[in-house]
Amino acid sequence: MAERIEELRTRRGEVMAGGGEKRHAKQHEAGKLTARERVADLVDPGSFEEFGMHAQHRTTLFGMDQAVMPADGVVTGAATVLGRPVHLASQDFSVAGGSAGEMHSTKVARALHSALENGTPFVFINDSGGARVQEGIDSLSGYGKVFFQNVALSGVVPQVSIIAGPCAGGAAYSPALTDFIIQTRAARMFITGPDVIKSVTGEEVTAEALGGPDAHMQHAGNIHFVADDDEQAILIAKKLLSFLPSNNTEEAPFVEGNDDVSADPELDDIIPVAASKAYDVREVISRLVDVGDFLEVQAGFAPNLVVGFARITGRTVGIVANQPSVMSGVLDVNSSDKGARFVRFCNAFNIPIVTLVDVPGFLPGVAQEYGGIIRHGAKLLFAYSSATVPKITVVLRKAYGGAYLAMCGKDLGADRVFAWPSAEIAVMGAEGAAGVVFRKEIKEAEDPVAKKAELVQLYRDAFSTPYVSAARGLVDDIIEPADTRRKVARALENLQAKRDLRPAKKHGLIPL
Repeated sequence: MAERIEELRTRRGEVMAGGGEKRHAKQHEAGKLTARERVADLVDPGSFEEFGMHAQHRTTLFGMDQAVMPADGVVTGAATVLGRPVHLASQDFSVAGGSAGEMHSTKVARALHSALENGTPFVFINDSGGARVQEGIDSLSGYGKVFFQNVALSGVVPQVSIIAGPCAGGAAYSPALTDFIIQTRAARMFITGPDVIKSVTGEEVTAEALGGPDAHMQHAGNIHFVADDDEQAILIAKKLLSFLPSNNTEEAPFVEGNDDVSADPELDDIIPVAASKAYDVREVISRLVDVGDFLEVQAGFAPNLVVGFARITGRTVGIVANQPSVMSGVLDVNSSDKGARFVRFCNAFNIPIVTLVDVPGFLPGVAQEYGGIIRHGAKLLFAYSSATVPKITVVLRKAYGGAYLAMCGKDLGADRVFAWPSAEIAVMGAEGAAGVVFRKEIKEAEDPVAKKAELVQLYRDAFSTPYVSAARGLVDDIIEPADTRRKVARALENLQAKRDLRPAKKHGLIPL
């Protein structure tokens, strides 16, 4: 037995060594951690239980019968993060470039399935050269197993992907099927690389411009956070998980000690009353949430809409807010997609949604119409309408037309709608509306400019105030800005037992 125990220890040591010191040194030179260092940084000390440590490929072609690949290039297992259980996988680039073969992907798929069975979040750290081509169709089959499990977990447990190195071809689709993607500055992600693109289309592009984090955040909208390095990516993952429940049957963790809801006079003067003047809505958010702590999601994509997680008196909330400092806060194709996906995530995981409204409408233009603003805008309408979690809407200033409805108006199921005295809730802005309603009077007036100004004010007094909507029951209360945190906190408390039963169906058909 002593000899066998010694053999076991030797084998374990070889697996723990991964691709060896030289390859680990190359990882460090590239500013990256090794697979096991990433796991150690992520999980609580001493909590990691590894699965499949002794897994090996079974390929014999192309010299693979001589190839030894410790853990088959991926570390999988279960642990705790900030005291809460998670399952995880971390690809080992020092072993055959982290390439995904049959056993490699089978290990990941089994860890995913274990997360589903146990109701824990799953974190997948990606650092792989892609499919292991020597294994042919077995490699593709492995990818299929992973994709299938990603979809099985969707809406049941949170899934977080960290892109910490190359992530090309089919490998990019597993992260795309997860809830949140964190990409480091050292990572590249694309379906076809620069060389393939050049050979097929003649276009020349660098790997950074094609698959770097800025490309995915600012243009494609594929990722949710950008990290400077592995350590920061892991910190973001921990922060994100701290806001989320472990699964769809639980509530998000409650944090005590932030129950101060006293009036905040700063909010009374935080936004300009004039509808044409910009401001940063994140300043409003920081004064509403506990200790100003707001984790913004997709900050660099569609910045005319701000989404993210925070707490109000200890309860996790999802924040959705128009951003008047970018494109006047209009809704367009990208912001509609961004908002809809975030709302659907919050709804899947029992997270109440607080919506801050200051929207002049949907963005007009040929490019937007050809880009499908109708179907993309409909996604936001669909997401809010189908959400059954508590929905609280605060109209800060402008709320015009269909965009007012799309930002969770009362008729889309908002449980509470509050409005500041500065709110203007109408079919359109007073300037445009007066030009339509009073076209004839303005045209025939001796002084058209003065007459238009008079009629604009008439329309504004008649419709562009929160009092008309309050009279119709579309606004529950008109509140002083300073009292917003108290009002929202009380609503969250009163709505915590909300039950909204919908007709039985397999699933709704969200516009694509």
